[in-house]
Amino acid sequence: MVEWAGEIAFIQITPTATEKLISMREIRAVAGEGLDGDRYFKKTGTYSKIPGGGRQITFIELESVEALKRDLKIELEPTQTRRNIVTRNVPLNHLVGHQFRLGREVMVQGVRLCEPCGHLESLTFRGVREGLLHRAGLRADILSSGTIRVGDPITPA
Repeated sequence: MVEWAGEIAFIQITPTATEKLISMREIRAVAGEGLDGDRYFKKTGTYSKIPGGGRQITFIELESVEALKRDLKIELEPTQTRRNIVTRNVPLNHLVGHQFRLGREVMVQGVRLCEPCGHLESLTFRGVREGLLHRAGLRADILSSGTIRVGDPITPA
């Protein structure tokens, strides 16, 4: 894998499936559970009842959000992406099956791509689903607990 280093640009959670995400400066990541207070931590997310990993924490690249605006004139606020962590300079698509670190304490495992769904488009704008295809982020599992903060580095394990 190519060496890289990025950072956490935004942290966001919501207690239920349809409420707007709330930006946080820091949050506790709990191994095997999710981000404290988030819909998937509380098992109230849209897909909480569907078996499978990768629902503990979600990521999207800030560069994908910027490309959506540049290429399709669709302006999404980071909270509208429905992803927990907005990254800067992190190759998320290449992290499926790989471990990486958030800050000093938290280790995560990339599980699968987080393709855009109809639910995301229904809560945002027409064209978001197609515009973010194959660049809507990564679903991951949390392997070690700790606090993460905006500005923390994201690095390979």
